[in-house]
Amino acid sequence: GQLQAFGGGLVQVGGLLRLSCTASGRDFSTYGMAWFRQVPGKERNFVAAALQSGGTTYADSGKGRFTISRDNAKNTVSLQIDSVEPDDTAVYYCAAQRKYTRVVFSREMYDYWGQGTQVTVSS
Repeated sequence: GQLQAFGGGLVQVGGLLRLSCTASGRDFSTYGMAWFRQVPGKERNFVAAALQSGGTTYADSGKGRFTISRDNAKNTVSLQIDSVEPDDTAVYYCAAQRKYTRVVFSREMYDYWGQGTQVTVSS
C-alpha cells in the first residue's frame, strides 16, 4: 500500500496543527500506524503510534500535546499537535507495519512510509 501525508505548514508558537495520512489498499485496520519526525542531520524519531487495537502510545516529547487517532473506515491516521513549540519543527512521516500488534518504536520495523510533510514553527 501507499501512504500520503498532508497538513503540514507554517504555524506560530502556541498554535495547533493537525496532520493526516491516508493509506491506499485494503486491510488498513490490520496495520499498526505511527508518526515519526526528522530534522536535518538527525535521525528519524518516533512520535506516536496507534495500534490495531485502538491503543495509543507517545514519545515523552509529545505526551500531553500530541494526539494520534485513526479512522479505519477512512483509512486515515491523524496527529494533532497542541501548543506547538519551536522544537516541533521537522518533517513528519507516517508509517505502517503489521507484523506486530504491540507498539513498535524502531523505524526499521515499519514497512511503508508516507512522503513526509514539513512543519515549521515560527516564534
